[in-house]
Amino acid sequence: MTYSVVHLEHLTKQYSNSSTPAVLDVSIDIPEGAVFGLLGPNGAGKSTTVMILCGLLRPDSGKVYVMEKNMLEHGTAIRKKIGVAPQEIALFPSLTAYENLFYFGRMYGLNASFIRKQIEQYLDIFGLAVKSKKLVNTFSGGMKRRLNLIAALLHQPKLVILDEPTAGVDVQSRNLILDFLSDLRSQGTTIIYSSHVLEEAERLCSHVGIINEGKLMSAGTLSAVMGKHPDCQNLEQLFLKLTGKNIRD
Repeated sequence: MTYSVVHLEHLTKQYSNSSTPAVLDVSIDIPEGAVFGLLGPNGAGKSTTVMILCGLLRPDSGKVYVMEKNMLEHGTAIRKKIGVAPQEIALFPSLTAYENLFYFGRMYGLNASFIRKQIEQYLDIFGLAVKSKKLVNTFSGGMKRRLNLIAALLHQPKLVILDEPTAGVDVQSRNLILDFLSDLRSQGTTIIYSSHVLEEAERLCSHVGIINEGKLMSAGTLSAVMGKHPDCQNLEQLFLKLTGKNIRD
């Protein structure tokens, strides 16, 4: 029997310099082993939702449970079980790939022998083994993106949160990342996947939540959400139907 790895209940957050809430009455359940696509235009509330989910931002109202624990009460313990790969590359450019990963492994509190084993395994999977001693500032965008993802996975998190994990990468790197994430899901890891590339989301996600102007427009399994809109032939058409075609900056 599966349970909700993430449970958001009537989540609301309004910034002091804004006249409207960034997130308004959002409720989401993400079951164990799901790949949940958190989708929305720029400024829709995705980043605010993720920051609250990670315990980096306190909601004005609502409840946040991760792995059945209240984030406000058990944030430190929960964060140890979460892996986050932000859109901005979170690496030290003046260190080598290996040095970066070893640093993050120690930050997670892992012992040295386990870190070395994890680094070797993941560098091989992501085609970076021959670059392990190279400085990150010499890496291409795709290489940095893959290394950024590895840094989020070293401690074998039960929940992985990815923000635009394929932004700025070539087709080969994108395919490698998506195939890996599919394999990761098959091992029972729960993934929250935020992306503007709806074709990717449709390929990868088992569940989706579409958010617009802080409000959750639709959420559930991909098939159920699509089934409510038989006039939409794919996820992109549904996204535009629910969020509109106006350009967002």
